[in-house]
Amino acid sequence: MGDGMDTDNNDEVWELRLYVAGQTQKSVAAFANLKKLCEEHLAGKYRIEVVDLLENPQLAKGDQILAIPTLVRKLPEPIKKIIGDLSNTERVMVGLDLRPV
Repeated sequence: MGDGMDTDNNDEVWELRLYVAGQTQKSVAAFANLKKLCEEHLAGKYRIEVVDLLENPQLAKGDQILAIPTLVRKLPEPIKKIIGDLSNTERVMVGLDLRPV
């Protein structure tokens, strides 16, 4: 029996964009939760871009950001969004369509 790692030959890189407004506790928590999740399930196959809307408010329009923090999965398509600090791992995985390893 393999360890299940060889069944997924998908070399797709996940592009994730996290919208925040300054270094609030919620923003920092969202990033930490996201990074932990990515390391566990997408090690070496993800890119996180953090967009601070205090610095670049015009960037919110592109992804129609209505709340902060919001995580946007740009790739793989379709685009998916999750609002909040991403502390509910189960919800984030379902929201991102991330399969448990």
